[in-house]
Amino acid sequence: MIIALALGGKLSFNPLKDELTASDGTKFKLEPPKPAPEVPKDGFVRPKDIFVAPPENSDGIEVIIDPNSKRLQRLKPFSKWDGKDFVELPIIVKAKGKCTTDHISPAGAWLSLRGHLDNLSDNMLLGAVNAFNDEVGKGKNVLNNQLEPISKIARQYKKKQMRWIIIGDKNYGEGSSREHAAMTPRYLGCAAVITKSLARIHETNLKKQGILALTFSNPDDYDKILEDDKLSLVNLNKLEPNTQVKCILLHANGSKDEISLNHSYNKSQIEWFRNGSALNVLRNNQ
Repeated sequence: MIIALALGGKLSFNPLKDELTASDGTKFKLEPPKPAPEVPKDGFVRPKDIFVAPPENSDGIEVIIDPNSKRLQRLKPFSKWDGKDFVELPIIVKAKGKCTTDHISPAGAWLSLRGHLDNLSDNMLLGAVNAFNDEVGKGKNVLNNQLEPISKIARQYKKKQMRWIIIGDKNYGEGSSREHAAMTPRYLGCAAVITKSLARIHETNLKKQGILALTFSNPDDYDKILEDDKLSLVNLNKLEPNTQVKCILLHANGSKDEISLNHSYNKSQIEWFRNGSALNVLRNNQ
């Protein structure tokens, strides 16, 4: 039908009734294709040794990965929530404007590292525009007050067991549904993403990796977030569906602001957060 419509030059062309004009001016109709056989004449090819069935008992099986591989890495489960509030966490970036999953975890040559989460994490937020300084992919390191690549800052925080927060603009995480845009922040220590609004699929991916995905109850509160602020998310042990999360902003001058954050977690998704990830929940249920 596609070829017939293309030859006819218009969507109203009906190959069963309408004629076409050849280069010599003669008229002709297209012949319908003959029905294809339901079964190939010589039968279907049945390849062998393509699928190797798993053994009934896999306890003694070891998956061997080259420890020097730059492209493959054994994934370790993310740690479960310790039951404590997130208190006075630094902001690693305040994304301004459009921040797609390709800004959060760029593709291109980086795709060859998808099987190695640690190496891939070097691209985290590489394309994000920081509202604090209009730099792309850079932020202020609270440990030394230097402007550095965001992934480098995150690695230093992780080394000191410091969790941190991402602030986002409208529709944060739009674009492709790549899960690494949620996995790399989680791997490097992101505790929460707080935005004006979240792209639906990225919001779910954040939830699956155990990151709190939150939105400002009042979008104007985005403007209250300052570069040297420390954020506290409190009463997390009372996190329930259809409730708000209280956030306390501690400013550098010692003053405080209290804002409310929304979430869309259901009971099952709250268990993902408490257990550290959705995969942890699946594993525990086996």
